Amino acid sequence: METRTDAATRAHPAPERVRLADTATPYDIPPPAVHGCWYPSVDPGGRTVAFICDRAGVPQLWTAPVIGEEVRRLDADPDPVTEVSWSPDGRWIAYTAAPDGGELTRVLCVRPDGTGRHLLAGGEPGTSARLGCWQHDGSAVAVTVTDSAPPFAARPGPAPATPGPPGASPAAPRARDGRAVLLEPGGPRIGPPEAVGGDRTVFAEEPQPRALSAYLVDPEGVAAPVLLASERGAANQRVCDLSRDGRLALVYRGPRGRREALVVRTGDRVVTCALPVADGDPWVGGFSPDAGTVWLRSDGGREHAALVAARLDPRGHLLGTTVAAQRPDCGLELLALGRDGRRAVLAWNVRGVSELEVAGLTAAPPPDDGPETAPPPPPASAGAARTVELPHEVVTRIAPTADPDITVVALSGSRRHPGVWWLPHGLPLRTPWSSRDEDAVPAGRTPVRPMPMSPVARDGLTLGGWYYRAPGRSPGEPAPCVLHLHGGPEEQERPVLEPLYLELLGRGLDVFAPDVRGSSGYGRSFVDADLGAGRFDAINDVADCAAHAIVQGLADPRRMAVMGRSYGGYLVMASLVWHPDLFRTGVAVCGMSDFASFFAGTEPWLAQSAAHKYGHPEHDRELLHTLSPMSRIDALRAPVLAVHGEHDTNVPPGESEQFVRAARERGLEAELLLLRHEGHDFLRADNRRLFHRSAADWMERHLAG
Repeated sequence: METRTDAATRAHPAPERVRLADTATPYDIPPPAVHGCWYPSVDPGGRTVAFICDRAGVPQLWTAPVIGEEVRRLDADPDPVTEVSWSPDGRWIAYTAAPDGGELTRVLCVRPDGTGRHLLAGGEPGTSARLGCWQHDGSAVAVTVTDSAPPFAARPGPAPATPGPPGASPAAPRARDGRAVLLEPGGPRIGPPEAVGGDRTVFAEEPQPRALSAYLVDPEGVAAPVLLASERGAANQRVCDLSRDGRLALVYRGPRGRREALVVRTGDRVVTCALPVADGDPWVGGFSPDAGTVWLRSDGGREHAALVAARLDPRGHLLGTTVAAQRPDCGLELLALGRDGRRAVLAWNVRGVSELEVAGLTAAPPPDDGPETAPPPPPASAGAARTVELPHEVVTRIAPTADPDITVVALSGSRRHPGVWWLPHGLPLRTPWSSRDEDAVPAGRTPVRPMPMSPVARDGLTLGGWYYRAPGRSPGEPAPCVLHLHGGPEEQERPVLEPLYLELLGRGLDVFAPDVRGSSGYGRSFVDADLGAGRFDAINDVADCAAHAIVQGLADPRRMAVMGRSYGGYLVMASLVWHPDLFRTGVAVCGMSDFASFFAGTEPWLAQSAAHKYGHPEHDRELLHTLSPMSRIDALRAPVLAVHGEHDTNVPPGESEQFVRAARERGLEAELLLLRHEGHDFLRADNRRLFHRSAADWMERHLAG
């Protein structure tokens, strides 16, 4: 039985179009030798690219021809740009910007010549918006918006710690009011993890006070926004694709580890089926031209993500699924459907290195009304794949063009900064406006190609990672070593050029960047190995990775340090109090020091997603308290530097402040670097340089001798 979305959901206000001043300017200043270009989106003709570039010091929206050097900056505002999408009809470029580098983003549109800039969604105080797909005719773009945030309140407790290194901000950030802890056990969910059929209401009323709502918005401002879906207490929501006739929408939603793709009828907002999809890149798939097949990047019921084809009936109901492309020992990391819907570009993650393929797609035939004894129709399938050789190790974004034999990709590698390449007939060509490989390393520095490592944890689990040896170090000489831990925890350490590592290596410090349990790239079981009490094993993994580097003769056991960002920052604090005699110092960047205060202060949808990974703030309170570094702060022995963005509402700055304050109260050296105009990610070039120098200075001072 079909039921409509409830009246309360339909009453949510739609986003309003707001005209902004045009800020596009020709840019003839030579770019710095070291700059990055990423997140490409191609015009309908396939000859001009919109992309994000930091050549002016902050990630901004630019356009340039694939074979020409002339670049144009379309938005000169200082707010960092995070996503870009060129409309299929070529008239508009939609993009996401993060005011002050914070987590509350907004969606804007501008014409390719830089005129007509306006705000599509996210302009109301406390709201946030994220970019979805375009309608195939370019007449509207999907955006997801949140309700207004709860009011801010003054942070309780003592005054924030005094900043330490030069450049730190003295301003104390504001805290949320703690409503993010109002979660249902395990977080709300629509349907079981397996694919389900039948109709059901798009989203029922949840106890969570905020909602995510997806709309189709006309960039011209002529047609009224159309509500596609809404969910209270949502952890995530994005419209990934619309069928060519506009009947169906593919909506990506759900918390980490339990993502799913919903097929929603746009006419009545009814969910017709739900299928499990993989974590990672949110652009998980799309419809075939006739909407009889939906192609998905899914790890449902399997260890590694594969290309899965779901067969649909004319009303969007699920008829069955088949695996169209898979590999036995690695997962599908990126999926991009060609604009004709008959070809796909696949990026496989092979032990941290990307392998790119192009494959033809054959959709399932429409349902047959013939006799029941008739043979079943052939399933959807992917044809023989053509491998595309890559000049660098990691693909970060795929941008299909109108020509199925020409693809534009963003690449990173161990010896280059992020750049955009185009692949005419499989031949990789660097765009002229991307930085040259020979300029990747500053003058006087030597590029370092990392070595893959496979530490074994104390319980027998094989881990992974990459080891960077400082230039000039003799092979048998144990070196001072910084163990660097990535965020997530579901991120993965990749062999890409990291300016922070360059700074550390230039000071004569080795860097070991491991993947402890919970990281992606090693299969679903590895990702889930840190759930619940498995977090204690992840903390021990850090110590086991340090021991591995020491046993291999690479690291000096007397001069080990630990550093990490986000979840990695949490692991830094946890390692310093669980293994207090192992590291001489630590640098914790945007890390959680206490799960209770983290859940009280983070964004509600982030809390919803984090509850599945870390534990529920109410029902798992005792476990989370035990796992919190603040609960063992008396064991801390090493000096610590904490770094945080002042506008971080993912992990609020109070997490660093209270850890630094507690360390100082116990007579330990502890400093806080609070970066202005930054959120959870440090996006401005001057702030990144300050962070890299400050962290390297700290490490060099404490590991010397």
